[in-house]
Amino acid sequence: MQPSLSSIQNFEGKYPRQLWYLFFSEMWERFSFYGIRGMLTYFMVNQLFMDEKSANLQYGATQAFVYAVTFIGGLFADRILGFQKSLFWGGLLMICGSLILATDPKAYFFLGISFNVIGTGFFKPNISTMVGALYKQDDSRRDAGFSLFYSGINIGALLGGYACIAIGKGSLFGGWVPEALRWNVAFGLVAVVMSISLLTFVFTRRSMGPIGVSPLSPAPTDSPDALAPQAEANAQSGRRIAGFLWQEWAVFIGALLSVPLIMKMVANTVYTDYFMYAIGPFSLLYLAYEMSRHTAEEVRKLVAALMFILFSVIFWAIFEQAGGSLSLFAANNLDNRLLGSVTLDPNGVNNAANSLFVILFAPLLGLLWVAMSRKKLEPNTVVKFGLGFIFLGFAFYTFYATRFFATAQGIASLDVFTVAYFVVTLGELCLSPIGLSIMTKLSPTRLQGLMMGMWFLASAYGQYVAGLFGASIVSEQANATALDKLMAYTDGYKLFGGYAVIAGVVLLLLSPLMRRLMGDVR
Repeated sequence: MQPSLSSIQNFEGKYPRQLWYLFFSEMWERFSFYGIRGMLTYFMVNQLFMDEKSANLQYGATQAFVYAVTFIGGLFADRILGFQKSLFWGGLLMICGSLILATDPKAYFFLGISFNVIGTGFFKPNISTMVGALYKQDDSRRDAGFSLFYSGINIGALLGGYACIAIGKGSLFGGWVPEALRWNVAFGLVAVVMSISLLTFVFTRRSMGPIGVSPLSPAPTDSPDALAPQAEANAQSGRRIAGFLWQEWAVFIGALLSVPLIMKMVANTVYTDYFMYAIGPFSLLYLAYEMSRHTAEEVRKLVAALMFILFSVIFWAIFEQAGGSLSLFAANNLDNRLLGSVTLDPNGVNNAANSLFVILFAPLLGLLWVAMSRKKLEPNTVVKFGLGFIFLGFAFYTFYATRFFATAQGIASLDVFTVAYFVVTLGELCLSPIGLSIMTKLSPTRLQGLMMGMWFLASAYGQYVAGLFGASIVSEQANATALDKLMAYTDGYKLFGGYAVIAGVVLLLLSPLMRRLMGDVR
C-alpha cells in the first residue's frame, strides 16, 4: 500500500526515508552527467580536433541546451507526465544516449549528446522538486534535506568527474583498457551507472505515494464517495494505451522526434544563439502570464525568485569555466603532482576537486550557519548569495595567480590550482544549495516545476555565456605555446574575478529590497 502525503511529510527524525532513495538515484545520475561534462571539451579538441575557441563555444552550446531543456521538462512534468514518469523517461533517454556514445563516440558524438540533452531535461528539475514535496511548506528541516541531497550530487560528480576523463585519457586503468577502446569504455561506464540510477528509482517509486504522479491521473482513494468522480475524471483524461494516456505518449514521441532538431542545433552554435535569444523572453512572458493569476504576496515572492535567478546567470557563467576553458587549461598548463608526491590526472582534478571540497566542507559550513543562527548572527539568504559571488571572485584571482607559480615552459602548479577550487567551493556552498531550496519556498505549489525549470534555465544562460567567455580568452596566436596559453587564460580569469566581486557587492546592496519582497520566507 502506498503511503499518503501526510504520512510522508509527518516523518520522525531528521530525514524522510524517501529522501535517501532520491539521494542515491540522483547521485548515480550526476555521476553520468558530470562524467560526460568532464570529457566534452577535452574530447572535442583531442579526438574531434576542434580548435580551442570552437570547443569552448561548442561546450557552452551543449551545456546550454542541457539546462534549457530542463525548463521544458519542468513544464511537461507540471502539466502532463508528473515528476515520476518524467524521471523514468529522462533516465531511459540518457541511457540510450550513453550507449550510442559508447558504440562509436567520434562517429555518433552529436547524436549521443542530443539524447543525453533531452533526457537530462526530463530528469533533473523534477527530482529536485520531489525532494521539496517531501516536506511541509513551513518545515524547518527542509534546508537540511536539500543539503543532504546536494551532497549526493557531489559524491556522484566526484566519482564520475574523475573516473570518466581519466579512463578516456588512459591515466586510469590504462594498462587494462586497450588504447583504441578507452573512450568507448569511458562513455560505456556512464551508461552502466545511469542504469543503476534508473533502477534505484524504479524499485523505490511506490514509497513516494502521491508525490510526482501525473496531474492527469487522479490519485487513488479508498473513499466510496470519491469513486464516481474519480472514474469520470479518468474518462475525461482519455483511454490508456499500454498503461499511458495519449497525452503522455504524445510527449514521449515528441521528445524522440526532437532529437534530430536538437542534434542540428547543438552541432551548429549559430542555432544555439537563436534558441537562447528566443527561450529567455518566452519564459519571462510565460511567467508574467502565470503571475497575473496569483495574489500580490505570491507575485512579490516570484519577483524575488526571479532576481535570484538573474544573478545566478552571472555566477554560473564564471563558475562553469570548469568544463570549458579550465578543462583546456588543466590539460595544457598544469603538472600532475599534488603536494609534491601524489600523482593525479590534472583534468580529473579539475572535474572532481570542487565536489570533494563540497563533501568535506558542506557539513562544517552548515554547522557554522547553525552556530551563528543561535547567536542571531546568521546572514540572510540574499547576503549568502552575495558572499558566494565574492568568494567566486577571489577564486578566479587565485586561478590568475597560477602564472606566478609556473615554469618557463608555461606549466603551472596543480597545488595552487586546487586551492583556487577550494575557494570556488566556498562560493558555491553559499549559493547553490540555498538556491534549490529558495525556489521551492518562494514558488506557489502549482508553479514549483516551472520555477525549478527557470532556475536551471538560468544555468543554461550561464553555460551559454561561459562558452562565450571561454572563447574570448583563447590565445589568438596561430601556434600558441603552453606559455602563451597560460598568459591568455590567466588574464581572462583575472577579468572574471572582477566581474564576480562587483556582482557580489551589488547583491549585498540590494539585500534590504529583496528581503521585503520575500515576505515571510527566510
